[in-house]
Amino acid sequence: MEIKEKLKILADSAKYDASCSSSGSTRKGDLGNASFSGICHSFSADGRCISLLKILLTNCCIYDCKYCLNRKSNNIKRAIFTPEEICYITINFYKRNYIEGLFLSSGIIKNPDYTMELIIKTITLLRQKYHFGGYIHAKAIPGCSQYLLKKLGLLVDRLSANIELPTENGIKLLAPNKNFANTEKIMGYVKNNKSSKFVPAGQSTQMIIGATKESDLDIMQKSENMYNNFQLKRVFYSAYVPVNKDNLLPTLEKPPLVREHRLYQADWLLRYYGFKTKDLLDQNHHNFNLLIDPKASWALNHLDEFPKDVNSCSYYDLLKVPGIGVTSAKRIMSSRKHFKITFKDLKSMGVVLKRAKYFITCNGKYFMDRTYFNKNFIEANLVLEDKPANTQQRKQLSLFNE
Repeated sequence: MEIKEKLKILADSAKYDASCSSSGSTRKGDLGNASFSGICHSFSADGRCISLLKILLTNCCIYDCKYCLNRKSNNIKRAIFTPEEICYITINFYKRNYIEGLFLSSGIIKNPDYTMELIIKTITLLRQKYHFGGYIHAKAIPGCSQYLLKKLGLLVDRLSANIELPTENGIKLLAPNKNFANTEKIMGYVKNNKSSKFVPAGQSTQMIIGATKESDLDIMQKSENMYNNFQLKRVFYSAYVPVNKDNLLPTLEKPPLVREHRLYQADWLLRYYGFKTKDLLDQNHHNFNLLIDPKASWALNHLDEFPKDVNSCSYYDLLKVPGIGVTSAKRIMSSRKHFKITFKDLKSMGVVLKRAKYFITCNGKYFMDRTYFNKNFIEANLVLEDKPANTQQRKQLSLFNE
């Protein structure tokens, strides 16, 4: 099989892994190519966009996970790269300015250790023979030996081990060859290795949303526990895409993309806004409101804490206001030392005023008559503002034409 055909197969097989952000661009040209097979986009710590080659070492797999396109029982075209072939593609793509780094995952061949050895051999060649110093994100294979995990961690910038599903029962049902213990063993080892050269960009994981019956509360509790216990940089949520037919899988007309969107919004609140899962969901409210975002939903359920005056409330109170983000909250805190902030000033600071105006005052003044400060009026307007997130036209970002 020619290397170009392998690239087409193994880049396509990698597209359902959300642990590496991807682009939906389709622009082509003589200089640069935004839609070449396997090109995706991630972001560095300083905010730069980095183009990565996103491929599998192989889509051959000894496991039979019900939701996976590459499961062993599927009759699909299989391929496997040699380590030298991956090096050849990576270096040539880099020289053509297609990419700045590599995202490498794999199906499981023979056993976890054998697969890890092939991944390590590939990345060792890139680092030592070809002197490639670019960003590399690799998938650690749950069940591998600690010795191999350490070797891989010293070669790459970021590692990820996918938790796959939110609960152990879900794993037993749809991925009986996998378990939480092996994945969390990798996470624990990465967390406890204090060497600055070991996985310097940290670790991430992915959960598939909608393949099993867990609630948003189950999902967010799992994410919060992983952030607290393993210091993950990111949990990725991937709306279940029905690529296989199986009696154990749900029957869906389309992936639950709005639900995925709400989970990402809630995840952001956990990581940057000081919220806890118990603030957003409880035993009486297991799932997020799909009509409005989690922060706005929380604010509506705690309307007694609003409105907050932007000229006097604390930084953490500002973060609770829908439409005010971390950057705009810092700008407000800095600016109000020098002048009294008005509604007009807020817009220039990056505040999404069409959302924030319902929950704030400026120098004691509400944006309109205070009789409009009631839950029904505010909720109705927020639903209208968030309408694009709930339309049938919403699409998941993709590397490929569909």
